[in-house]
Amino acid sequence: MKIVVIGGTGLIGSKLVTQLREHGHEAVAAAPSTGVNTLTGEGLADVLVGASVVIDVSNAPSFEDAAVLEFFETSTRNLLVAEAAAGVGHHVALSVVGTERLPDNGYFRAKIAQESLIKGSSIPFSIVHATQFFEFVRGIADDATEGGTVRMAPVLFQPIAGEDVAQAVGRIAVGSPVNGMVEVGGPEQFRMDEFFRDALAAWGDPREVVTDPHARYFGAELGKRTLVPGDGAVLGQIRYADWPGRATPGK
Repeated sequence: MKIVVIGGTGLIGSKLVTQLREHGHEAVAAAPSTGVNTLTGEGLADVLVGASVVIDVSNAPSFEDAAVLEFFETSTRNLLVAEAAAGVGHHVALSVVGTERLPDNGYFRAKIAQESLIKGSSIPFSIVHATQFFEFVRGIADDATEGGTVRMAPVLFQPIAGEDVAQAVGRIAVGSPVNGMVEVGGPEQFRMDEFFRDALAAWGDPREVVTDPHARYFGAELGKRTLVPGDGAVLGQIRYADWPGRATPGK
């Protein structure tokens, strides 16, 4: 089937396009660099001709509160209108585990708005909530850094490899719409502060990881299970210890 991947040149999108093509599907990478802009609507009608499924794994170019909300609301509206006109039968969107539990963060408020638009449309849908990607571990540590100290809360953390996220999203996309949400997480749970202490040591990073129950995650205070999926989540296969990028500080 023809599957259009919005954000198809990014971290997850490029993996998705490759995996879908390997399984015999006509997977099309749609992004501004390929002439498709969901914010302006440019190229949408053309790329959706004959598409059965649209997978939206795009992300905002700016995470500033107003800008990220504008991105997800405008791009999602444009996409859903174009999909309805093209007769697309399944809209799949990638979101984040714990989104509804983190209203203090502007990014998560924007993802909630995106999900509301999807749920309110006439197009059958599946929303995939994934935990934090292995590829973003370095960025999480950097955001939590004050001077030479990384402040982390002693809460549960269940990161997942981007490759496993792409596989899970692809499987859901070629199946029947669930008209609801599916959670996806890594195969192991850690305590967040301990995970980052070990990760920084593996990088040879001199920063000290300090356990702080009130440490904020991108501006939001966390509960014990805020970032982990519930029972019945789809679990990835790749353990962090086996992930090729784990000892690379730039990841």
